[in-house]
Amino acid sequence: MVPKIEWLGHASFRIISDQGIIYIDPWKVSSGPKADLILVTHSHHDHLSMDDIRRFSGPDTWVVGPADVASKMKKAHELRPRSYLEFPVKGKMGPIRVEGYNAYNPKKQFHPLANGWLGFVVDLGGFRIYHSGDTDVIPEMAGIRNIDVALLPVGGTYTMGPKEAVEAVKVIKPKKVIPMHWGDIVGGRADAELFKKLCPCEVEILEQMR
Repeated sequence: MVPKIEWLGHASFRIISDQGIIYIDPWKVSSGPKADLILVTHSHHDHLSMDDIRRFSGPDTWVVGPADVASKMKKAHELRPRSYLEFPVKGKMGPIRVEGYNAYNPKKQFHPLANGWLGFVVDLGGFRIYHSGDTDVIPEMAGIRNIDVALLPVGGTYTMGPKEAVEAVKVIKPKKVIPMHWGDIVGGRADAELFKKLCPCEVEILEQMR
């Protein structure tokens, strides 16, 4: 089946697929099924929530993040930009492949390149989902290809705003985009709507689930 993508608010998502259940940056999520895989883009409090990780972890849950995330948990796996990991899930179809990509602000201090923070491409049997993490438009996006769904920030201040996210789309060329990083802390629905108006590809603005 085509993976089901649920927006849990801010930069948090739940992906339900034949390969397993994946959470990305779970934060302030009250309920849901246990995860097969939890991905954390970086260590800011609105992305790395130990309470949420514990809530959705089972004995066989994999947790993946950059070095400063993985170091906080005994059973976490470190992923670096320009590398990948594959995770078999018992009783599910095929492994989940996770590719790491840079995520940073070239001209702002909030997310330095030197931190090695991440965006992820999750490959689920050839269906590829890109979660950019907290980033602006960066040259490394030119190496991200064959994306079915891109999850891109549009809230501005700490990340891309709507117009910058459109420029990212022109580089990445995904089939579809779901805007994120709005509705909490920074950004509002108007940012998501403006992005949808300007974007050259399909855009779906999801309703928040918790």
